[in-house]
Amino acid sequence: MTHGSARRVIASGIAPRRDFSGWRIVVLATIAMAMTGPGQTVGVSVFVDPMIEGLELSRSQLSTAYLVGTLTAAVAMPRVGQILDFRGTRFAMTLVGGLFGVVLAAMAGVVGLVTVALGFVGIRMFGQGGLTLVATTSVSYWFERRRGLAVGLVTAFGAGSMALVPVVMRQVIDAVGWRSAWLVASAAVLIVVLAIARLGMIDRPADVGQRVDGIPASHGDGTDLAVTGVTRGEALRTGMFWALAGGVISTGLIGTGLTFHQIDLLGQQGLTPLQAAANFLPQTGAAVAATLTTGALADRLSVRVLLCGSMAMLSASMLALPLVGPDLSVVFYAVGIGASGGMARTLEAAGMPKMFGVRHVGTIRGFAMGLMVASTSFGPLALSLGRDLTGGYVSVLRLLLVLPVVVAVLGIVSRVPTLPGARER
Repeated sequence: MTHGSARRVIASGIAPRRDFSGWRIVVLATIAMAMTGPGQTVGVSVFVDPMIEGLELSRSQLSTAYLVGTLTAAVAMPRVGQILDFRGTRFAMTLVGGLFGVVLAAMAGVVGLVTVALGFVGIRMFGQGGLTLVATTSVSYWFERRRGLAVGLVTAFGAGSMALVPVVMRQVIDAVGWRSAWLVASAAVLIVVLAIARLGMIDRPADVGQRVDGIPASHGDGTDLAVTGVTRGEALRTGMFWALAGGVISTGLIGTGLTFHQIDLLGQQGLTPLQAAANFLPQTGAAVAATLTTGALADRLSVRVLLCGSMAMLSASMLALPLVGPDLSVVFYAVGIGASGGMARTLEAAGMPKMFGVRHVGTIRGFAMGLMVASTSFGPLALSLGRDLTGGYVSVLRLLLVLPVVVAVLGIVSRVPTLPGARER
């Protein structure tokens, strides 16, 4: 154990451990990921109608506030990444989780459009962005050879658990009202996330006398990767950074737009509202399955191959929309949308540390996450404008098709980094 690691152990009160703690970190990170639910679109959605009625706002006003909040939150992601790099997972999760809980409580007291917009800034910044970044990055410090699998588990089961959030919160809203429901969400986040951060998380394997992947100290290939890696500036000068970032931007923008308008979009294809809503099930299932599969494959295959596969599925689903109807075709459409998003998010989370090392991975991923969070705010608006101008969604999707195509081409032509700290297999 290094002198720096020893000092961290003394300061944090964490005792050295014999059994490899990496898989325990995966479980804790998964729970933290699930707790981002109240800040995700899926969690906020059940509050929309009660807040519109209670605050006497129009749907357009609330949607605009959500867009402004999401865009503003994106600006903070690089800063969250810097805190993660320089202060460690425990501090970053404590700070972000604490602020997330406070902002959720503040949502119970909103009185108009301005306070709602400020509240959306907070829950999107610290929930959808910050806590997601900390949770998915925390496992990167513990794994190299099996990093893809570890990240895939966190992303898949964390996102899968989020599906329960709207169901639970809807029941709470019905029981105690939407204002008290925000307080319930706040209490849950503060209790669970702060307990995980302070009592369970460990910044680095070396802090407890361990090595990445649980490799015994007698082996020469289990070094502490905290000292390796390139800067954000160096990463941004590579094409592969922009290919991976472009993957989550494309699936974020297009996927969020399609999800936001799914009832109307599939209604134009002949589905009833119930059938369109039920289509979220295969979409979510495909995202979870693709996330797990991609995480395992990312440890064995080139990132560029998997990235092209993700963009191909997204493109195929967009092109197939005019052919979708109330039969099995809509299931294939849903699987393509869900799987492409799951693949892109897992590749970004596992690929960034794989290619650029982990020394500055929080800062590097924070920049990419900021772009992704910003992109999700434009998707619903882009598809809405396309529908207003043309009466449907097909034309605007054909224009947006340029995004996954460009990302795939960039992934093919870009050189895979061989910079210090990068370990591309």
